[in-house]
Amino acid sequence: MPTELGVSRLRAPALVAGILAVIIAVVAGLTIGPAGIAAPRVLMELANLLPGIAVESGLNDAHKAIVTDIRLPRVVLGLLVGATLAMSGATYQAAFRNPLADPYLLGIAAGAGLGATIAIVNDIGDGAGVFDLVPLAAFGGALGAVTVAYLAGHIGGRSTASLILAGIAVASFLAACQTYLLQANADAFRQILAWLLGRIATSGWSEPALLLPYFVVTTAVVLRYRRALDVLAVGDEEAAALGLEPRRIRLIVLIAASLGAAAAVSVSGLISFVGIIVPHAIRLIFGSSNRVLLPLSVLFGGAFLVLADLTARTVLSPAELPIGVVTAFLGAPFFVFVLRTSRREIW
Repeated sequence: MPTELGVSRLRAPALVAGILAVIIAVVAGLTIGPAGIAAPRVLMELANLLPGIAVESGLNDAHKAIVTDIRLPRVVLGLLVGATLAMSGATYQAAFRNPLADPYLLGIAAGAGLGATIAIVNDIGDGAGVFDLVPLAAFGGALGAVTVAYLAGHIGGRSTASLILAGIAVASFLAACQTYLLQANADAFRQILAWLLGRIATSGWSEPALLLPYFVVTTAVVLRYRRALDVLAVGDEEAAALGLEPRRIRLIVLIAASLGAAAAVSVSGLISFVGIIVPHAIRLIFGSSNRVLLPLSVLFGGAFLVLADLTARTVLSPAELPIGVVTAFLGAPFFVFVLRTSRREIW
């Protein structure tokens, strides 16, 4: 995936556009719903959450609870999950120099799905709360899958191609195991399917609190190496000649991105295409340098998923559509577009 090293700075207009996207998504997520609440009153109620500020928002107790206890945690979780998946996708694409790479490339989705399935069929969790065993099992399964894929790829020659093939093999095996469990436990199929299709649902602030540390670590590590990823785009030999260690850098950023993606999947289920849609849209508009792409992926990724979640919970109201359906509806045509425009790099 070629990168123009000369276009390397995050300019103010792009940063402002990303921040505005987040603000618009947050306001929409907090105001739109069955209980419609005016945006100015929502903003005043949010101001009351800041220390030393006390204003009268005009909301009754029920509306205050809707804003601060129901919608706000869900919006924050959407921001964190979307930002993490988009940034992880951009990191995978840079590390593998493949525009079609996404955070699930090394088996994270299959591992998380199998872990969650094991927890659900054994009736040891319902997917909510910090200490619920469904998110914990999904997180463990995702990390286990990435570890096995990396070890298998390492045995196969340490190349990026062998690592990708190992990820495909591990994902296929784990998906087969999950299919067997689904067939053997048909009574749990509906609950497992709901998890697999993804959802941004909270039981308060526990899910955002669970994901936040992983998001911070992933963001700090990946942004630390954003310049190095630009250099890796010209090739490992050229990067080594400039004094970098391509294998070490690739390993570090992939571990960080995989950790963040595993944590995001553990609290939201399998939400597809975010790691492809957002980075490529940013490349088309703002350029391909990772010094621009990675920070903007955080902002636009969060905004995108909040708006996708808003669509999921309003388009069939009072019923709620799985958010994975919304992202797949948008992502599948976009994936075909990316495949068409990037076929030279693939072949």
